[in-house]
Amino acid sequence: MPPLIKDGALQPDRWTLLRDAYSLADLPGRGAVIVPLALWLAERGALRARGDVGVLVAPEHDPADLGSDVATLPLIAVDFPSFADGRGYSTARLLRERQRFAGELRAVGDVLRDQLYLLAECGFDAFSLREDRDAADALHGLADFTGVYAPTTRTPQPRFRRAAAAPAWFPEI
Repeated sequence: MPPLIKDGALQPDRWTLLRDAYSLADLPGRGAVIVPLALWLAERGALRARGDVGVLVAPEHDPADLGSDVATLPLIAVDFPSFADGRGYSTARLLRERQRFAGELRAVGDVLRDQLYLLAECGFDAFSLREDRDAADALHGLADFTGVYAPTTRTPQPRFRRAAAAPAWFPEI
């Protein structure tokens, strides 16, 4: 099972990612599962009745396709098929800022330590690392930087506005 970083700590993962689930028959009898967006859209009624179902959004998917379902989903996983594919950053911001998704937003796939800080700034709060990565080391990636200049989901005001609002005696924000 891939290491999971959630809410800034290493945690056991109770969710099973089912990338290749194409029908309800592909799901285990019980347990929390993450299903592809296509299966969710085709079988949302049955999946809602099952409970503990999250949705996997691939880079080519429009997160708006989830519609009002974002209000009830406990977890949305955003796939990073390659560390060089940055579309998941935009997907995260759209889910958090436009669709107001408040559940767990998880980065899955080719997720590396160097990405964690900026992924968190975009709204991710959980990270499923590749099996060959050291999760304890990657956890430190969340603190690699002390702040950002541009506005992000986690830090909505740009640095110059934060600095203007700080008292004159405060040296740095």
